[in-house]
Amino acid sequence: MKVVTAASLEAQVARLAASLARARPRVLGLIADNGPDWLAADLAAERAGVPLVPLPAFFTPAQLAHAAAASGMDALLCDSPALAGALGFPAPTAIEGSALGWHRRDAAHVELPADTAKITFTSGTTGAPKAVFLGAHAQHEVARALEEATRPLALQRHLCLLPLAVLLENVAGARTALAARAECAVPPLAEIGVSGATGFDPRACLAALARWSAESVILLPQMMHALTLALEAGAPCPPRLAFAAVGGAKVAPSLLLRARAAGLPAYEGYGLTECASVVALNLPGADRPGSVGRPLAHTRVRLDDGGEIVASGVRTGDLGRLDDDGFLYVEGRRKHVIITSFGRNVAPEWPEAELAASGAVAQCAVFGEAQPSLGAVLVPRSPAMSDATLHAEVQRANARLPDYARIGCWIRADAPFSAATGTLTSNGRVRRDAVWARYGARLAAQFSIRTGVPAHAVL
Repeated sequence: MKVVTAASLEAQVARLAASLARARPRVLGLIADNGPDWLAADLAAERAGVPLVPLPAFFTPAQLAHAAAASGMDALLCDSPALAGALGFPAPTAIEGSALGWHRRDAAHVELPADTAKITFTSGTTGAPKAVFLGAHAQHEVARALEEATRPLALQRHLCLLPLAVLLENVAGARTALAARAECAVPPLAEIGVSGATGFDPRACLAALARWSAESVILLPQMMHALTLALEAGAPCPPRLAFAAVGGAKVAPSLLLRARAAGLPAYEGYGLTECASVVALNLPGADRPGSVGRPLAHTRVRLDDGGEIVASGVRTGDLGRLDDDGFLYVEGRRKHVIITSFGRNVAPEWPEAELAASGAVAQCAVFGEAQPSLGAVLVPRSPAMSDATLHAEVQRANARLPDYARIGCWIRADAPFSAATGTLTSNGRVRRDAVWARYGARLAAQFSIRTGVPAHAVL
């Protein structure tokens, strides 16, 4: 049973919630592929009053261990005994209401904010994922607002294309479909062409959209781009797809319109983890390409005096504007955190530190906003160093990074960064704007080669 409704899940949720109430874990982890057991565990933990920590399989072992320790996780539902063992949990036993392995261990007590129902860890702008504490009410508010906003579309089946551990799919996808009493298809990710944080087979995905008769999906920008290219190359359009919400990173209006022309009904939205996912969304009949749509009914959006977007009291770190019709436009990041087109947040200092840890790279600057992978400008330790040696060092650094933070392309700087050239501050920090001004066209050309997007669009 890979297609579920709230009613069809109810008996399993009730059994598992009762089991959790008897077991009384302080914090429950959940690491599993998409499927009905994932959804049942999510809903049962909330019903039993047990804080849940959903973790994506694309986290590195170190990131998973950090999340387990930081949350005080003393119980785990997991589909991989080996992975559970690597996190310090003993061999699994059974628990009524779930086919997932049930693991218990002693763990240090961690004080959580009151009313915490879910602890979601972002991919992390550095090596350590960031914990965000959410209550049940916030998640229900988003699901109800999205159900209300999409009700005129009469969507009957949602297909989960993102890992359910990703809050966007968990709340805006599955929970919204269940709230609408629609069907929710949750096949394993490999069956729909998704692997890791960035692996995506667009033709397999299009076939899955047709096979599962999907009427709605959530896409990351890079997925939308790949599907568009496949459709333009002659792949058949999904016959029942009526609404594809796109979020996680900025989308160029031209690419959005290109996707629609190819047959993909793509509509951009915007949200953040601290607001339990979606804040604003374009919809058929209420759509303005270039914007991220109007704020949903459950939230209040304003701009502070510096132009930063504040959503229901939460500072987003994004700069934006609201037009006279209430459409929200996101115009850039306040800081330098990169958001890739797969929706992963990466502080450039993280891969830069890995590159600089080698003996070959003297200086570097990493870029990649709205790109599927990161790119780097490298200054070698010695002008005589070969490109092959630099490439080998990049690959070694990549081996220490999760796939979403790896360097996909690089160029060699024509001179060291320095205060004299304006590429370093007086205290030795890289001036990213100056490096991009000097090398951006060359790096954009490398991004273009990898993605097929014209270099002027990258710039």
